[in-house]
Amino acid sequence: MTFAATIITLYPEMFPGPLRLSLAGRALEEQKWSLDTVQLRDFAEDKHRTVDDTPAGGGAGMVLKPDVLGAAIDHARRLSPEAPVLAMTPRGKPISQSRIRELAAGPGVTLLCGRFEGFDERIFEGRDVEEVSLGDIVLSGGEPAALAILDACIRLLPGVMGAPDSGVEESFENGLLEYPQFTRPQEWEGRTIPEVLRSGDHAKIAAWRKARSEEDTRLRRPDLWERHTDARDQSASGARHETKDD
Repeated sequence: MTFAATIITLYPEMFPGPLRLSLAGRALEEQKWSLDTVQLRDFAEDKHRTVDDTPAGGGAGMVLKPDVLGAAIDHARRLSPEAPVLAMTPRGKPISQSRIRELAAGPGVTLLCGRFEGFDERIFEGRDVEEVSLGDIVLSGGEPAALAILDACIRLLPGVMGAPDSGVEESFENGLLEYPQFTRPQEWEGRTIPEVLRSGDHAKIAAWRKARSEEDTRLRRPDLWERHTDARDQSASGARHETKDD
């Protein structure tokens, strides 16, 4: 089954963009995924192909119109009926690696790219659209976010990455940051590769990597560390609870 990506955008020429290169580009040539772009202006009903209007209540900027958005989404759903529709917006829930894995395991995804001041809120009431963001940043449009989300999905598709384990031991896959990586030369500017990584003792290497992953997450991303420890405590509590019930 080919992973089908559909992009609703005012700038279809931005796609596939960087996704025509490297792993994603090779996978596109090999038809492991497909790409359709939908020009939002094609669903405007006036001669000027108007897609936006001034904010209700006043304010700066322009807002994408719900009638145009709704028609474009309906068209995209006819192209990929089973694909979830995600709207790129800083008001959305930050996308997570677990959600990326869910998307990559499915039939594809439709990504709705915002511009200007964003979307008329009624589009989320009138259509089944998931609001997502890359994080606490504001972009000039949703297209760069859509490219990032697509890249994250495509690399997880079967046969895209050379080594099957490449996508497993990485940041966020187990709720932690990845451990530090090193390679040759053994010494560079007086700095050496940690001795444990040169020991050949796989058990010690695994223990070092686990400890560094936990330490770096605790120091660099306390938010991730808190979620990780909460989940670990809940799991342990659940296990103890099951044992007590037995």
